[in-house]
Amino acid sequence: RDFRRLWIIRIKAGAENNGLSYSRFIHGLKELSIKLDRKILADLAVNSPQTFFAIVQKVKDAK
Repeated sequence: RDFRRLWIIRIKAGAENNGLSYSRFIHGLKELSIKLDRKILADLAVNSPQTFFAIVQKVKDAK
């Protein structure tokens, strides 16, 4: 449970830095059928911000 909370915090920070709320980001991923779990998303947000940014942009563009 503690790791899940940490992952959510990291994803939220990454999404908000790119202009999208956590809930809208997660909802957008589901609508686009992007199947990345929170552990992977958190890792991308911390260690590969360019890739995470590209995913956020894909979600934003789908609106």
